[in-house]
Amino acid sequence: MNIILLGAPGAGKGTQASRIEQKYSLVHISTGDIFRANIKGGTPIGKVAKSYIDAGKLVPDEVTCEIVKDRLASPDIKGGYMLDGFPRNLFQAAELDKFAKVDLCLNLEVDTSLLMDRICGRRVCSCGESYHVSTLNGATTCAKCGKELYQRADDNPETVGARLETYEKQTAPLIDYYAKQGKLKTVVCGNKTPDEVFAAVCEILD
Repeated sequence: MNIILLGAPGAGKGTQASRIEQKYSLVHISTGDIFRANIKGGTPIGKVAKSYIDAGKLVPDEVTCEIVKDRLASPDIKGGYMLDGFPRNLFQAAELDKFAKVDLCLNLEVDTSLLMDRICGRRVCSCGESYHVSTLNGATTCAKCGKELYQRADDNPETVGARLETYEKQTAPLIDYYAKQGKLKTVVCGNKTPDEVFAAVCEILD
């Protein structure tokens, strides 16, 4: 099973991705992770990507597609994979169709006002754990490792608003794209807990 995980920033993709990965043994493929691995490894395409990133520019779609195509050629994805953060627009989706077979696009739907609160109230730890101020009860350290929690620099109303606007313009059209292919399944998250959302996700994937 090859799936795409779709959802606006703050929709809970990271939380659900780790659960899906564990239960269904799908390889979690994040474009951010691929970029970092290629840049760290000094691969030819990693060097190209780094040149754009260092200049403060977005990595062109063609380069992003080439990096994902290369990753999907690896033998470890034979049992299925989950794409997170790709495709981000219609061009990337059309290119993906040329070199991969997608079985399902799983869309996590959350109201925009909830997303703003979720992201701006998020506190993270260097170990990877994520929390929300509403559930921390004043705690400032990670319950898992004890390290100090912090707020990401871009988790502020101004930046979040811009990220949500970019998502609506570039990525949201993918919902219609995969619906027309008969591959779209939407989970309306609303105020549901991560457990409730995952239960709905499992109903679809099972």
